[in-house]
Amino acid sequence: MGFKRLLGAIGVGGPSVDTVLDGGAVLPGGPLPGRILLKGGETAVEVEYVDLELIARVEAEHEEGDSEGAVAFERFTVGGGFRLGEREVRELPFSVPLPWETPVTELYGQPLGIVLGVRTEVAVAGARDKGDLDPLDVRPLPVQEAILEALGQLGFGFRTADLEYGRIGGTGQQLPFYQEIELTPAPRYAHAVSEIELTFLASPAGVEVVLEADKRGGLFSSGHDELTRFAVRHEDAVALDWNREVDGWIRRLTEHREAYGHGAYGHGEPHTVHESGHHGSGPGLGTAVAAGAAGLALGVVGGLVAAEVVDEIGDFFEGDDEDD
Repeated sequence: MGFKRLLGAIGVGGPSVDTVLDGGAVLPGGPLPGRILLKGGETAVEVEYVDLELIARVEAEHEEGDSEGAVAFERFTVGGGFRLGEREVRELPFSVPLPWETPVTELYGQPLGIVLGVRTEVAVAGARDKGDLDPLDVRPLPVQEAILEALGQLGFGFRTADLEYGRIGGTGQQLPFYQEIELTPAPRYAHAVSEIELTFLASPAGVEVVLEADKRGGLFSSGHDELTRFAVRHEDAVALDWNREVDGWIRRLTEHREAYGHGAYGHGEPHTVHESGHHGSGPGLGTAVAAGAAGLALGVVGGLVAAEVVDEIGDFFEGDDEDD
């Protein structure tokens, strides 16, 4: 990737910037390393600050319809307070911590359809310019991967992955949106549910696992949603029989069992009640944000069903740059 000219507020002939992310896919809660390369323009300038923003593509669903856009969910200052000479090239190395709830964009190297990016903003002499936007690839934490692997082994299939704007009530959620992974049911549960939705809310202590079942209606009853949550520790990734653990979660979810817990991280102990209705967005549960492409599916080692992947990442980034 070559230098990207900063136009607009800073002006033609100003400095250019390129951001290089090191090391491939990163982990939620882990470091994001890289470097920013600045090249002076036709005249020397005073660089006030250089910031990095983490961006997610979201689509809000509301009464008027759907709207799609970019949401900034973290910002870091990685440099500034220096003079950049004419044609001078300067490198700013950085390593910034990703939020624990950063969405996962890939599994076993295959994209989930979630679009994340890192945008570079440079301020020169009072003028700001958003000059560089690069894709951000995030792989699951070990305990998240273990749960997804177990679901595949149990016969669940991947349908889509979405980012939904809003909050899940009663959780420790920090970001203004959450990731939801939609799964087709394993054959043994297909009579009871048409879909399982999975959300991970990671923290330094562990991961809250939110499961929602779209339950089928019966002869004398209509379909409805059932929701429950479980808490697991990071160290459980290699300590538990995950096929057995996850199958137990699904059984509890599909058997209408009202389970109460104490909020402690443990071996699959639920720590909220089941709730009726969609868990979309806290107050006003109708607000939802779906990022990714309808019909997206993922091939996963261990059994998740593979299908065609729709790649919209490049188009999103190009469109976002044009809007800026």
